[in-house]
Amino acid sequence: MVGIFLGSLFGSLALGVPIAFALLASGVVLMFVMGIFDSQIVAQNLINGANNFSLMAIPFFVLAGELMNAGGISKRIVEFAMALVGHIRGGLGFVAIIASVLFAGLSGSAVADTAALGAILIPMMIAKGYNVNQSTGIICASGIIAPVIPPSIPMILFGVTAGVSITDLFMGGIIPGIMMGLGLMVAWFFMSRKDKSELPPRKSIKEILQAIQQASFALMLPVIIIGGLRGGVFTPTEAAVVAAFYALFVGLFIYRELKLTDLYEVLIASAKTTSVVMLVAAAAMVSAWLITVANVPTEIAGLMGGMIDHPLLLMTVIMILLLLIGLVMDLTPAILIFTPVLLPLVKMAGIDPVYFGIVMVINLCIGLITPPVGTVLYVGCGISKISLWDLTKGIWPFLLVHAIVLALLILFPQIIITPLEWMSE
Repeated sequence: MVGIFLGSLFGSLALGVPIAFALLASGVVLMFVMGIFDSQIVAQNLINGANNFSLMAIPFFVLAGELMNAGGISKRIVEFAMALVGHIRGGLGFVAIIASVLFAGLSGSAVADTAALGAILIPMMIAKGYNVNQSTGIICASGIIAPVIPPSIPMILFGVTAGVSITDLFMGGIIPGIMMGLGLMVAWFFMSRKDKSELPPRKSIKEILQAIQQASFALMLPVIIIGGLRGGVFTPTEAAVVAAFYALFVGLFIYRELKLTDLYEVLIASAKTTSVVMLVAAAAMVSAWLITVANVPTEIAGLMGGMIDHPLLLMTVIMILLLLIGLVMDLTPAILIFTPVLLPLVKMAGIDPVYFGIVMVINLCIGLITPPVGTVLYVGCGISKISLWDLTKGIWPFLLVHAIVLALLILFPQIIITPLEWMSE
C-alpha cells in the first residue's frame, strides 16, 4: 500500500500534474486497489478537508501579509533595521536578517517574506557592490524563518492535520526561529569581513528614535499576536483576523500609504494564494483518510518498529527522510501528506507531537531553499535576475547554518520543550 500510494503520487508529479490533483489521483488509485471506490467518499472528504475552523486563519494571515506590503509596514521594518545596523561592515546583510525575523512575526509565509524584503534590499545590496549570489542567498535563507516564528501558516496546517494545539506550535517556534536568525548573523559576519563597499554613516540617536517611532505600529503587531495567544485572549484564527484588521487600519489611517482603490488588488492576490493552499489541504484530506483506512501508518511502524525504543535514532531517520522529501516536494503538500503517516509512529516512540511538528516544519523549510523545487530560490532568482545555479553557490553556507540548527534541535529537544512548557503555564 505504501508503494502504491507513493508510486502513484510521485508518478503524477513527474508527469506535471498539479499537486492537489496528484493527491486526489493517488487517493483514487488506493481506493481502486482496495476495492472501495466511491465518488461520494471522495467528495465528502474533499469538502471536510476545507471545512475546518482552524484553517480560516490561513486566508486572514495571507490577507494581513498583503496589506502590510501595500500599506508600507514592510518598508518601515527595513528602515528600522537599517537605522540599527546599516552602518557596520556587511550591514545590509544584517538588515536582511533582522528585518526577516521581525517580518516573520507578521507574514507567516516564506515566499511573502522573501518577495517583500528581497524587492527592497537586493537592489540596494547590488548597488552597494555586494556579491549578488551571496546577497540573494542571505535574503532567501532569512526568508524561511517566516514559517517558524508565529504566526506560521505551515504550523496551522500541521496542527489541523495532527490534531495538536496550534497555539503551542506557535509558542514553540519562537526560540528555534531566533536561533536560525542568530546562526545566519554569525555566518554573515565571517563572510562579510572581506567586504570593501563604502559604509554609510552611523545614524544619530535622534534618527534611530525617529526610525523606531516610524516602525512602532509595525513592531506592535507581533506583540499583539503573541501576547494575545499567550494570554488566551484569542485563538490563532481570531489572531489572524486581528492581524488583518490591524494591518488595514495602520495602512489606511496611520501610514496612509494604502488607498481604498488598492484593496481590490490586495483581496484578489490574497484570494489566489489562499485558494491554492486550501485546495491542496482539501485534497490531502482524501489521501489522509485513505492512508488511515489502508493501515499505512501500521505498515510504516512495522518497517521502522525496531527504532520505536530509540527515539533519537527514529527522529534522525525521519529527519533525513524529510530532508530528501523537501528536495522534491514543496512545504505545504509535504506536511499534509506525511504528517498522518509519521505521527502515529512518533507517538508510539513517546516523542512530543508539538516538538515533532516544529522540527518537521523547520526541516521542510530548508527544502524551500534547496534545488530543484525550492520555491523561495525561484523568488530570489526572479528578483536578482541570476540563475538557479549561481544562487545555489551563494546560499550553501546559510544552508549549512540551518542544518546545524536542525541537528541541535534533534539532539537537544529541551531547546523547544522547556520554553514551551514555560510559555504554556
